[in-house]
Amino acid sequence: MALTGRTALLAALGSVPVGVWAPSWAGMLAVNAPLTLAMMCDYALAAPVRKLQFTRNGDTSVRLGDAAEVVLTVTNPSGRPLRAQLRDAWPPSSWASGSEQDASRHALTVPAGERRRVTTALRPTRRGDRHSQQITVRSYGPLGLVSRQGSHRVPWTVRVLPPFTSRKHLPSRLARLRELDGRTSVLTRGEGTEFDSLRPYVPGDDTRSIDWRATARQNAVAVRTWRPERDRHILVVLDTGRTSAGRVGDVPRLDAAMDATLLLAALASRAGDRVDLLAYDRRVRAQVQGRAAGELLPSLVNALAPLEPELVETDARGLSAAALANAPRRSLIVLLTSLDAAPVEEGLLPVLPQLTKRHTVLVAAIADPHIKKMAESRGTVDAVYEAAAASRTQEQRRRTAEQLMRHGVTVVDATPDELAPALADAYLELKAAGRL
Repeated sequence: MALTGRTALLAALGSVPVGVWAPSWAGMLAVNAPLTLAMMCDYALAAPVRKLQFTRNGDTSVRLGDAAEVVLTVTNPSGRPLRAQLRDAWPPSSWASGSEQDASRHALTVPAGERRRVTTALRPTRRGDRHSQQITVRSYGPLGLVSRQGSHRVPWTVRVLPPFTSRKHLPSRLARLRELDGRTSVLTRGEGTEFDSLRPYVPGDDTRSIDWRATARQNAVAVRTWRPERDRHILVVLDTGRTSAGRVGDVPRLDAAMDATLLLAALASRAGDRVDLLAYDRRVRAQVQGRAAGELLPSLVNALAPLEPELVETDARGLSAAALANAPRRSLIVLLTSLDAAPVEEGLLPVLPQLTKRHTVLVAAIADPHIKKMAESRGTVDAVYEAAAASRTQEQRRRTAEQLMRHGVTVVDATPDELAPALADAYLELKAAGRL
């Protein structure tokens, strides 16, 4: 049983006159006895909380930044009407800061034997699974003097998916892909290395594309057309070690890598290639294999949603072995990791020949835009020292990238906002050059 503010106010209003004019135990008893009796009656008339029944339905997944609605149905099987305050508790990251009080609390009236629905609107601020906590109900009597209180657990999970903000770049990259296939209205020849078809020669065609055998058979000049390779295998490897936990601006490195992964997967699946995912630090954290084009993106976002960085050093040898096991034949291996000198020189470089021997390797890393601003700062002694430190950091990244390129690796080093389109462009360049 819990007392309300109304009870305390009535007790104070009754006790003050007695204490001023006739302070005595008899006077206090005369005031508080009727109040106690009213409280007991009010408690007896309040609907029992333990007998309430609850069911949930609503959204089970939502993109980060969007709103989800979870509907709670409250059934009152008792013979007394329910007048209650209900708190539907969720983790703090289920709402924007400061909005939990209004979003999680509901005033509720349920007549005897009936049911009512309340809707809790969630707007999560972090990826991952959000599990409902307990439901707390405070049932009031008709006088509002006391209340019954109890808690129930009604499990429900809302999975918060990556936002995929880079999807705005997909139409322009698909247009470039159509140019590679030669399907646009402009007069450009489709690039690639796979033979597509024969067509009559027109002035301006590259003479190296003339098929002389077909020309001899047809008594007319025939030209070969080409298209980019299809049905190639792309393995995206996410490094989930300690370097992925750092924040660049307002975005964790791992989240920026996920966004680039989704854009690359969407583009490659439209191009007819097969995309697999491997997330690794010292063991496999997430894996997506063998999905059809229509199932690829849903599978990826569900696999990436609960993924969090691990504060351990990535095992480069284990990562290489896992990548080779998931790419049994020639593939494009896209490794999203850092370009910090120590992890690359001590971990990645020694195992790189195992990957480049059979596969094409592309390393994508996230650069900090604040470093560039620091390198350009001048005017004060502190600014000059910051510029010197930033320039040294940029030089180290450049040397690390050159070491990787000497092993035949394609390197993409871009800020979080630019990483996804830069990675998509690098994929299209490799596809146009026939290097997949």
